[in-house]
Amino acid sequence: MTKPTPFQIHATDSQLEYLKARLENARWPEQETVSDWSQGTPLAYMQEISAYWAREYDWRTREAKLNTLDQFRAEADGFGLHFVHMRSPHPQAKPLLLSHGWPGSIVELAKAIPMLLDPPAYGGDAADAFHVVAPSLPGFGFSDKPTETGYGVQKIAALFDRLMRDLGYDRYFAQGGDWGSMITTMIGAQNLGACQAIHVNMPIGRPTAEETANPTAEDKAGIAALKAYNDWDMGYSKQQSTRPQSVGYGLVDSPVGQAAWIIEKFWRWTDCNGHPENALSRDEMLDNIMLYWLPETAASSARLYWESFGKPILKETGPATLPAGCSLFPKEIFRPPRPWAERTYTNIIHWNELDKGGHFAAFEQPRTFVDEVRACFRLVR
Repeated sequence: MTKPTPFQIHATDSQLEYLKARLENARWPEQETVSDWSQGTPLAYMQEISAYWAREYDWRTREAKLNTLDQFRAEADGFGLHFVHMRSPHPQAKPLLLSHGWPGSIVELAKAIPMLLDPPAYGGDAADAFHVVAPSLPGFGFSDKPTETGYGVQKIAALFDRLMRDLGYDRYFAQGGDWGSMITTMIGAQNLGACQAIHVNMPIGRPTAEETANPTAEDKAGIAALKAYNDWDMGYSKQQSTRPQSVGYGLVDSPVGQAAWIIEKFWRWTDCNGHPENALSRDEMLDNIMLYWLPETAASSARLYWESFGKPILKETGPATLPAGCSLFPKEIFRPPRPWAERTYTNIIHWNELDKGGHFAAFEQPRTFVDEVRACFRLVR
């Protein structure tokens, strides 16, 4: 790995002026023909949040806050990665790799990282401390955008393992949600020797033919969640897994388009009781959107779907055999029953079903998320 170079997020004045001009001069579609979010992000809300983004949102303050996270750029296996790397003040801290997904970024981890680094500062025990490494996925944030094919879940898992080793961590834990869950699962399946245990907040598991034909009550709930996703949620993933370049033009060009594409997921996938701002603040959502808009990553992030979607990620490696923890939040996209998950994770040491929170666990419920991570890895420290 090349020597890590300190990195700070910095938008130029011209980038911010251009963004404001585009927001103020947006072309709008007609209003939806329903009174809810069922056709997508509503016109009135998009106009409201776009006006706020242009006239009230203070990126410089938000940028400075994000830059309190120690960030770096380095090449691992020849690929340029942007990552947070912060060492705990506690000598017994263990290294922890955090992997985000789409439409997430390091922003969704920002509230949890300080708690993971310094538990006593948040009412916890120093024995639970972690050194934290949180990379931006290839094609996301300020990591390089792949210029060739092959950057799917398997390659990213090996790349992140290499990053951890090159940073001097020959033993570490790994955690992830969304694509980060799949990357973390792959790290557990590849089992290259450095990772000791994994934790996911979106466990992977599907029903067998028998479970589908003769489902238990748990199977029925899991199958219903899969059906709801297939019927109402997977349009974005079908597009991004088949024609990521096509969707990229509109999203890279239009800040309103990029925001609407992501905000819809904050509405659908958070525990928000019908409105995303019940789960996340307006500034938090825009912070995350800015990490797509500024580096123009709509197409490059979407290509992860083209590289990985529909391909059995464990076909070559077999299941994840490392000790694994699974935390299921109630508004997760789908929640596999434990028997489904046990075929993916053969050594589940922690399983917990929470009563509040959704897909963006660290973003929505950072304290609960941190408690789950601590509880899992406390068993194998």
